[in-house]
Amino acid sequence: MTPTRLIATFFGAGLLRPAPGTWGSLAALPAAWAIHQIGGFALLALATVLVFLIGWWATVQETRGLDDPDPSEIVIDEVAGQWLALWPVSLGAMMQGVPITALWPGWVVAFLAFRAFDIWKPGPVGLADRMHTPLGVMLDDIIAGALAAMVVAVAAVVAHGIMGA
Repeated sequence: MTPTRLIATFFGAGLLRPAPGTWGSLAALPAAWAIHQIGGFALLALATVLVFLIGWWATVQETRGLDDPDPSEIVIDEVAGQWLALWPVSLGAMMQGVPITALWPGWVVAFLAFRAFDIWKPGPVGLADRMHTPLGVMLDDIIAGALAAMVVAVAAVVAHGIMGA
């Protein structure tokens, strides 16, 4: 496996069937946990940006000459989007001084919201997806991740602020 294929498939997660995008999002979770453990929110945010940039490069390489600009096995975009969706969880854990796993409901909301936005492709997610370029491959998941992060943040406010949990 070439280095770009290894990156694009996130170490082979994109080769799993069915639903390689879901497998890529699932594979992103333990990696996000490890990154947060090593360097907290700051490292997860930096890793997300780096994975976006490296993923964009790998996607350019892997789709060059293909008719399909977004092959299903490319899941590095899901990794970047899933990590972005987890930003409020990572930041919340850091600010509260608790293990990131203590905020497990946030993990569930981040995963489900990200997958929903990535599959449904509302508004700007669909617009980016219709670019049919390597940048569009990456951007639709970043936008889906940003929308999912907003859902996570609102859910946290409702759960902790309004409901007092």
